[in-house]
Amino acid sequence: MAATLSKSGGLSCRSRSNSSMSAVSAVRRLVTMDSDELWSRISYHARKGVDRARYAISAPRWDRASIARILASSASTSLDDACAAGRRRDFLTAHQSLAVHFQARRSVWPVSARAVTAIVARIVERFPAAADDAIARGNRIAEGWFDLLGYRDLEYGSPPDWHLDVIHGRRPPRRFWASVPYLDPACGDHKLIWEINRHQHWIALGRAFRLSGDSRYRDVFVRELESWIAANPPLTGINWASMLELAFRAISWMWAIEFFSHGADADREPWLVDLLVALDRQLEHIANNLSWYFHPNTHRSGEALALYAVSQALPELSRSHARAALGRDVLVAETSKQIRADGGHIELSAHYHRYSTDFYLLALLVARASRDPAAAVFERAARAQAEYLRTISDDHGQLPLIGDDDGGQLTGWCGTRPADASVTLGIAASALHDAALAVRPASEEVYWAMGEAASVHETLARVPWPSRLLTASGYFVSRTPCGDHLIFDAGPHGFLNGGHAHSDALSVDLSVCGQPLLIDPGTATYTMDPQLRNRFRATRMHNTVVLDGRDHAEPRGPFQWQAKPDARLLFARVTATFDFAEGTHDAYAHASHVRSVLALHGIGWIIIDHVLGDGQVEAEAWWHVHPSWCSSVDRTIAFSERAHSRHESDWAVYAPEYGRVEHAPAICTRRCGQPPFSFAAFIPSHAPSAVPIDIRPIAVDVPPPPGWVGSAFHITGISDLRVLVSTRVARDGAPGGPGVLWGTADIRTDARVCAVRRATVVALIEGQTAEVLAPVASAVHMPQARSSA
Repeated sequence: MAATLSKSGGLSCRSRSNSSMSAVSAVRRLVTMDSDELWSRISYHARKGVDRARYAISAPRWDRASIARILASSASTSLDDACAAGRRRDFLTAHQSLAVHFQARRSVWPVSARAVTAIVARIVERFPAAADDAIARGNRIAEGWFDLLGYRDLEYGSPPDWHLDVIHGRRPPRRFWASVPYLDPACGDHKLIWEINRHQHWIALGRAFRLSGDSRYRDVFVRELESWIAANPPLTGINWASMLELAFRAISWMWAIEFFSHGADADREPWLVDLLVALDRQLEHIANNLSWYFHPNTHRSGEALALYAVSQALPELSRSHARAALGRDVLVAETSKQIRADGGHIELSAHYHRYSTDFYLLALLVARASRDPAAAVFERAARAQAEYLRTISDDHGQLPLIGDDDGGQLTGWCGTRPADASVTLGIAASALHDAALAVRPASEEVYWAMGEAASVHETLARVPWPSRLLTASGYFVSRTPCGDHLIFDAGPHGFLNGGHAHSDALSVDLSVCGQPLLIDPGTATYTMDPQLRNRFRATRMHNTVVLDGRDHAEPRGPFQWQAKPDARLLFARVTATFDFAEGTHDAYAHASHVRSVLALHGIGWIIIDHVLGDGQVEAEAWWHVHPSWCSSVDRTIAFSERAHSRHESDWAVYAPEYGRVEHAPAICTRRCGQPPFSFAAFIPSHAPSAVPIDIRPIAVDVPPPPGWVGSAFHITGISDLRVLVSTRVARDGAPGGPGVLWGTADIRTDARVCAVRRATVVALIEGQTAEVLAPVASAVHMPQARSSA
């Protein structure tokens, strides 16, 4: 069963109390600022104060006559004619001259008005059904129906109501942009309002217009543009409050110029004049209010992308050169600030990483087309992030819901859902000339995104992608050629205050044969329902362990935490037949949790949780299963402790997309006792199993040496498997194994990890010897192996 968030959610009107720092934190932060940051903040607030005062005296209005001022002098006769017409206030003639100019000019945007006909011909030949799909999507938009974030069939009207949260029936106040309390739920869900104001559906209208040749879709765009400009005067309202949202909108408007300039010289409305005047004002607003210190993450890089890419593509605007330089400098600088050494984005959110990858791919395409030397920097950034994206995505390109998922995308071509990264990977494969990045043949979206650039990679067979240890991000990713894909999260708690992090240390996500099984819960909401927001970030909503009923971290508002517990990988190994990783975290003072994950390719996955410390401890392991496995959970995962179904509890839900909540099976196992103790779960590789599966602890007759804790488990059913794992009490990440024989009545080993299947050793890690004493005596002696972490 699926549901969207209720209309009654939210709190009474409060200003941004949830997002503001406490007085103590503010003072502490002020003391640590260097002179550059302090001066920058003072200048920013002074400029904003001046703008606020001017606004109070006389709120600004749009002025078509400014077209003559914002256009650059040019050798183009059509552009000069537009300037002259603007000065004499003949705006229709100015529009017609601009249309002639844009139809004839060479553009560095991926799709140009001059070349779009050739691109359309390639798409029609390659995708015969594309036109029908584009027409169907264009018709829904023309009729006022939208799919936004996780919401379907929203009736916004045509043109839409640009200030309405249609789900909750709320509107933010129309006041000076910096005074709009957009995080207050009384104003509605800012995410939903902003999503329709990104105007990414104009790209869908452009697609319908070009593939069908029906000017009705261009008429809808023009009507919406004029409606938006009338409803959003400069610096007024929520649609001027976030620089990132202006950036997304500017990029959509750039696509619109290239799509809709064709035939515009016959129009009777000067929409090109209005668009350029409004676009110039928005770009200048971004440049004046760049997220230098507030949201120094994808907000800053996304804003810089718009300044760079749109300004490079619009040299017709007199300020474009300066804005492009600013955007370029920021994008270059952010490659070392926002991209970790393993290619992961600093936020440690899968969806925000995909955002960042898209940003640098578009910057790369524009830089190459304009012969900008920065293309080399953008290519390195795009490649590192694309390889990371290929690693954390499964073999269908589906993203795990690790961290926040805000449901958005950089563009909206053909209705691709937010968790589907296959389009980004396809663009990366083509732009970076690396077919291994693609998970399927190039889609229509790839042809549009690449435009006039280099040829599209037509990958027919997927290139196998290996298991990898992403050390800087703290992720261990195990995969097989069959489409199995496991992610073990043993990394930091997000970035800065962890605004987009969840309390999910040592959680595991798993897909079996390409089907999601163990899932992250997703996000559901940001601000509309504080209890739901906190629940979806809670430890119990993730596939990990809770000690004594306490979450790993306690939230402080929708985008902050009371403390930041960090996880870390202790040890990892990647081989052709098995992968192994072990991690821990520092969330608890009185006890410790260490998780060992062993992936035996073709056999299954065993996840062993060790609890260390002093005093009585209650440990709960939570498991969240994708709804598609509801009828077969009992044959899909086995537990060493008694499993308690939580299918009807508040924890038995997940949000596949922002705003959409569905029921999903939740299971809890519990163990109480005096540490050290261990418990485990097993998932067969051919789930669901045809026969019952069972996992039970085995007594460790000979313990490992001091400083080590050993545990052993026996899995029966489809596999007669015994697994022995020893972990270091110090949790210091030191390599090596116990070094002396330890084990059960049946098996002795000097290794850190030993797995035996029907008297055959299938895994031996950090050791040389495995002696199988019964039922068939055998011995294996292996050379000492080195760890990967």
